[in-house]
Amino acid sequence: MAIPASKTELAKAIRVNYMKLRTDLDSVPEALWREPTLEGHARDTRMSVHDLVAYLTGWCELVLKWHAGRRAGLPVDFPETGYKWNELGRLAQKFYADHAGLSRQALLDRLDIAKDRILAVIDETENDELYGKPWYESHTFGRMIQFNTSSPFDNARKRLRRWKKEKGLR
Repeated sequence: MAIPASKTELAKAIRVNYMKLRTDLDSVPEALWREPTLEGHARDTRMSVHDLVAYLTGWCELVLKWHAGRRAGLPVDFPETGYKWNELGRLAQKFYADHAGLSRQALLDRLDIAKDRILAVIDETENDELYGKPWYESHTFGRMIQFNTSSPFDNARKRLRRWKKEKGLR
């Protein structure tokens, strides 16, 4: 799918990539859900499917936090308070820990809700506000949303499909 350049394309990319990812997530056997056999987000680490979903949830919730700060006219602490862009592996570990206590269904529900809230933000935001001017460094707000939703959904799906193939799952 091409890089979205409008609110319509962005919303479609999120919906399509998320739907494909959810189909693959829903087919993961419960017994393998928390098995740390996927390549982790930090170098030389392993993660579970649960951790992968926690990671996606964490980023979606950060997008919503950025939007809330943006709407309130507050400076946004990128990528997250206490983290720098070169510490994304450590941030991934935080996301895993933040969501470790959630059941599979509770975590998937939380990701569904965050994704739906992001789609609502896109719907209520004018195209020019999403793509008309840089928001963070040279990136538009729409591009920052895409970097942290539809692209990671697609990446996670590819990672999950490789893992499922290694496990002999289809």
